[in-house]
Amino acid sequence: MRSVVTLIIFWSAMVRPALAGDGTTVDPGDTAWILVSSALVMLMTPGLAMFYGGMVRSKNVLGTIMHSFIAIALVSIQWILFGYSLSFGPDVQGLIGNLDWAALSGVGPAPNPDYAPTVPHLAFMIYQAMFAVITPALISGAVAERMKFSAYLIFILAWTTLVYDPVAHWVWGVGGWMKNLGVLDFAGGIVVHATSGFSALAAAIFIGKRKGFLEEQMPPHDLPMTVLGAGLLWFGWFGFNAGSALSSGELSTMAFVTTHTAAVAATLTWVLIEWVHRGKPTMFGAATGAIAGLATITPAAGFVGPMPALGVGIAAGGVCYMALNAKVKFRYDDSLDAFGVHGVGGTLGTLAAGLFASLAINSGGANGLFFGNPSQLFVQAGAVFFVALYSFIVSLVLLKLMDVLVGLRVEPDHELEGLDITQHGETGYSS
Repeated sequence: MRSVVTLIIFWSAMVRPALAGDGTTVDPGDTAWILVSSALVMLMTPGLAMFYGGMVRSKNVLGTIMHSFIAIALVSIQWILFGYSLSFGPDVQGLIGNLDWAALSGVGPAPNPDYAPTVPHLAFMIYQAMFAVITPALISGAVAERMKFSAYLIFILAWTTLVYDPVAHWVWGVGGWMKNLGVLDFAGGIVVHATSGFSALAAAIFIGKRKGFLEEQMPPHDLPMTVLGAGLLWFGWFGFNAGSALSSGELSTMAFVTTHTAAVAATLTWVLIEWVHRGKPTMFGAATGAIAGLATITPAAGFVGPMPALGVGIAAGGVCYMALNAKVKFRYDDSLDAFGVHGVGGTLGTLAAGLFASLAINSGGANGLFFGNPSQLFVQAGAVFFVALYSFIVSLVLLKLMDVLVGLRVEPDHELEGLDITQHGETGYSS
């Protein structure tokens, strides 16, 4: 009898949720979902590497892939040492986190009730790390085929510290001034896409055009690679958006559905517009449209229902298509359309949250204009405008500093030869 009782006690201890010292509860299902979502978001950065890598000329494929791949290592180290603490640590005047959590001090297996009360604090930290990793990698699309690797490394380290970390704290950190104003950003329309998109615009303008831009054809060298990258991004985006519910349940399900709905709507819209405009529907257009839809729904994914998400996707397909074509008119060389997709998409999605957000979908959010709260749209517009301006200006300052310190752009003959050989001493393809 005693052995049976012992077995029951042991079994109960194994299967029941663990209680942390502050009364929060580790839920195994939520924890599993956050860890899986972390892996999904991490996969997005290699997916981005392939998406971008296929779009450049073959002489620059490895250099372009390296931009994304190295961000996984460099930004993760920054995040562990001090980036997480600056973003989510105890608040300093609504502007930044302090360094109490530097080197993950105090970040352990017990949940933090302010962020994700049903998963270990470490799980929340590593999930957010994957967001920090992909964001500066997005900027690389604007400077592909002409930026020094050394300058890129210094830039993304400084940019993550001075742009991403403060903005993450403003919007998501406890005490952040935008969070206190009621700004809605479910998974990073402001924090990820607006920051990277408008920084990409600054970078494209500052570094200048590629040699031969608008004078010679620069087609993607490997569209199948780009499409595979788009597929990996789409797959990972379910962890990006649905994982941002920080639990496994109704809200994560809704975010999953709205994410897919917007993506397919944007894909179809883009293809149809391109078909009418250019005479043929392209695979490249379909892949770009999907990413535009995913970027645009990101800030609203957990605040809106499926039908508004359908409208958001249609708007993303049309507006981002026009934004990509505008770069020819304005003659700036955003090589891989980082601004047209992420800057424009993130802004559009942030405004969409101000229109379509509903407390019936997410009781922790707010109602938007179409649900009786017009002030939310003004809050959203003000927040994304401020972050766009901040990101643009700080990026320009950093780029100028990098140019003075190490030089921003490769030598003209190196650009002609290709960055794979001149920057990395290797080639993607043997002859």
